Parts: sequence; C-alpha cells; structure tokens
Amino acid sequence: MHRARGFTLLELIIVTGIFAILAALATAAYTRYALRSHRSDAHQVLLGIANDEERWYATYNRYTADLGKFGFDDIAMSPNGYYQVSLSVEADSAQTFVVLATPVRAQAGDACGSLSIDSRGRKFPARNDAQANADGFCW
Repeated sequence: MHRARGFTLLELIIVTGIFAILAALATAAYTRYALRSHRSDAHQVLLGIANDEERWYATYNRYTADLGKFGFDDIAMSPNGYYQVSLSVEADSAQTFVVLATPVRAQAGDACGSLSIDSRGRKFPARNDAQANADGFCW
C-alpha cells in the first residue's frame, strides 16, 4: 500500500511562519533604507540655499532671511516634498545664517530628525546637535 505524499498542516504552518518573519525583516530594512535615501532631498535643498546665501552675501555684504529671493514659496519645501525648509539670519548684522530642514509626512520618522547647515558650513542633524552627527551618519 502506498503512503500519500505531500505536506502536513504543521509543515505548511512552519513554512508560512518563516516567510512571515522574513517579510517583516525585509519591510523594516526597506523602511530604514527609504528614510536614509530621502535624506538626500534635504541635503540638496540645504546646500543649494547655502550656496544662494553666499552669492547673496558676495553681492550685498549681508545674508537675507527671505527664501523668496531664491525662488521658494511662503512655505518652502524640498524638491520632493520630504522636508519643510526655514531660514534664519542674525537679526542686527545679518552676518550669519542657519537653514533648517524639518522632516514632514512619512519622513518624520527618520532618526536624524531635522537637518541644518549654517554660514560656517557646519552640518548638523539638529541645529546644535554635534554629538548626534559625530560619525557623519546623517550627512
């Protein structure tokens, strides 16, 4: 008498469980990768505004706090819309600036949080958080 060949229910459950675990790991890894790759959106806009500010300074001997001078709307967004951008200039002398990119929507879960660059070229994950960027991970 031949014995029936095939898989038992227990074997199918075990294989399904293994696939579920692998899918969960892959999803988490992809999410981290996507957040990291979207950071380039902030890098692009921050470096672009810093360059625009330096050109402005070369012409007018002061920085401007008006993002409209660089072609941005009232609410400045990065090219792909993952970051909202703000610009601050020292009030009296306008000799220093800080550009801050704050993550919005899906990018808000990024471990680096807000990214910034100042008139000295210092790049931080937050305005003054040098420790968080000690290894250059966020930039």
